[in-house]
Order: sequence, then structure tokens, then C-alpha cells
Amino acid sequence: MIDLKAARNDADRYRAALARKGAADAFDALLAADESWRALVPRVDELRSQTKLQGKPTPEQLAKLQGVKAELKPAEEALAAAEAERDALLLAVPNPPHDSAPDGDTEDDAVEISRFGEPPTLAEPKEHTELGRFEMERAARISGSRFGYLVGDTALLAFALYRCALDHLAEHGFTPMLTPVLVREQAMIGSGFFPTDRSNIYALAEDDLYLTGTSEVALASFHMGEILDGAELPLRYAAFSPCFRRESGAAGRDTRGMFRVHQFNKVEMFVFIEPTDSWAEHDRMVELEEAFLRKLGLPYRVVNVAAGDLGAPAAKKVDIEAWFPSQERYREVTSCSNTTDFQARRLGIRARGESGLGTPHTLNGTMVTDRALLAILENFQGDVPDALAAYGAPPVVRP
Repeated sequence: MIDLKAARNDADRYRAALARKGAADAFDALLAADESWRALVPRVDELRSQTKLQGKPTPEQLAKLQGVKAELKPAEEALAAAEAERDALLLAVPNPPHDSAPDGDTEDDAVEISRFGEPPTLAEPKEHTELGRFEMERAARISGSRFGYLVGDTALLAFALYRCALDHLAEHGFTPMLTPVLVREQAMIGSGFFPTDRSNIYALAEDDLYLTGTSEVALASFHMGEILDGAELPLRYAAFSPCFRRESGAAGRDTRGMFRVHQFNKVEMFVFIEPTDSWAEHDRMVELEEAFLRKLGLPYRVVNVAAGDLGAPAAKKVDIEAWFPSQERYREVTSCSNTTDFQARRLGIRARGESGLGTPHTLNGTMVTDRALLAILENFQGDVPDALAAYGAPPVVRP
């Protein structure tokens, strides 16, 4: 969540930034609720102070005390209601975008930063389902649409891809993890996915648990409620996990093949770091993503995502889009976000340094998802990059 005290003291700057995410009205509603709460605090404090009597009270004091208590109860109830409203509105206000995030509201408003490699010249480019073995119809019979099996050489290629990504991160100081994919609501709220992204999350209502759409949720919550040793920062983690998304609002989009599905696999990186170092770390993480795609030999472009297209937690996000010959365009395969102190504040994570307690920054980045597998199949038409052949991945032969 945002720093409410800082927002009060610099309301115009916060409002202008949040307007770029379409959240100026939400911010104004928060400030109004906060003002209402603060207006009630002095009266409640005054009434509470009047209930503290020294020594044995006189009959007159007891009579006055009863009157004070009768007035205090509804005042405390009003204060609690005002606090609950303020806190609910606080959770609905997103992280203000960084000044370097471009204006705009859609993926088409992203600004290209750079490109690497040349798209292959293919006489008859095949789509990934024509190259790999993806059993979509069988999956639909047991799970419904937007699910698929990865079978045989295709599955082996996927395993090689995940392991290569984990080794790539381990070589650069990330601690590998396997994380829970079922979490409580507190983790979803703390990582910033609730309330804004609730419609895309699968819920197990009977158990009060949620299936995560990214291991970012579990990684962000790993130190929930803890005080970190500032001397140990940065803490860098890398996790492999299956991910689940309802894809609410995606009807009619990317309906062919495995590009947009309800279940997929991902290798994610996550960092807790001192605020002064977070933007340099963001650049470093993007470079790690680029280095991995170069290792795979995939043509790609890097884009700076528009402010209005950012998720609630992100102050800035850089996407990397690989070339998909069957679509004749670049599509997102990785992203990297700096969420500044937004997630750590919501999760109650602090760090103790030389100047006392502070709130660390957090960053997350996708190293690889199944989409990279699809891009490999389409760009190499069944052949395997040398980096993955070293992990035993055979050429993919469609039966």
C-alpha cells in the first residue's frame, strides 16, 4: 500500500501520478476517509482521558463518568467504522507509477526500448501446435477449454527450459525455491493482487485458499510480518511453480493453442532490497532476462509498459516480447516490475538498518514461462537451441 502519511503531505504529486493509472478518484476518496477518521480521533482521545480517575472517585465523579462512557461508546464505534472505511480504500489505491513509465492505458501504448536478433525467414512457418505435441482436445474433455497436455519430446524440452532458467539464476546469486501454490487471502492482499485482480484468481471457498497466478505471491509473502536484517539485503529468490489464472475478460483472445491458458509453468525471480538500490536492481533483472533469451537464440524486443497498463503493485514494468512467426509479431514472454515499498508495506515487512527500521523495496521478474517454449518451437521449427540440448532436450518430432 502507499505511505499514507507521505501521501497526505504531498497530495498533489500523488494525485497527478495516480491519475495516470486512472486512480485519482480512488485517491481522493481515501484522503476524504482519512480526514474523517482523523477528525474523530481527538474527541475519542479526550473522552478516554476523562475515564481515567485518580484515587477513589466521588459520587459526582462517578455520575460524570457514566455520562462520559455513554458518549464514548458511540464515538468509538464511529471511529472504528471510519478506520475500517479508510483501510478498505487504502487497499484499493495502487502504487503510483514511476515518472519513467510512459503515458497510456493499453499494451499498444508501451514504448519500445530495444530489439535483439532478426526474425527467422521461414517459407511456411508452423504454429506451435503443429510442431510440438499438445493434447488440447483430451485436456478439454477432463478440464475444459484453455488446458493442455505437454507430451513426449515437448515435455522434455519444457523441463530442460525450466532447469536451464533456474541454473541461470542460481549462477547470479538467486536461491532456488519450490513454493506453495495455495495461499490464504492475506497473502493475496499483501502481494497486491486483491482486491483488483480477484476476478482472475481461482478460489477454494471451502478451505479459504486461493490458487496463485504466479509464485510472486508466495515469494513476496515468504517474510510476511518479519523484520529483516538490513545487512543481509538484497535477498534474491527464484521459484519454479505451476500457475493458475481464470483469464477473466480474455474471451475471444488468443484462443488457438497454448498461448493463453488457465494453467502454465513459470520460473520467477523475486528480490527484497534497500530502497536506494532498487532501480539499479530492476535494470539488472531485465538484463538477466535478456541474457537468457539471447542464450536461447530468440529474437525479441524490450518495451516500457504504459502507466495505465501496469498492475496495482507495479511502479514500473519492462516486458520482453519474443517473435512468434505464426503470428508475425512480438508477444510478451517475460516481465520485470519494481513494486517499490508497496508490497512490503502491505505485508508488514520491515528491515533494520543503521538508521533504524524502514520498509524494503521488492521486485519481481519472469525468467521463463511456457510461452518461451512455444516461441522456441516456432522460431526453430522443432530444432533445439544448444543451451537446452546440453540439458538433454531432444529435437521435437511431431508424431
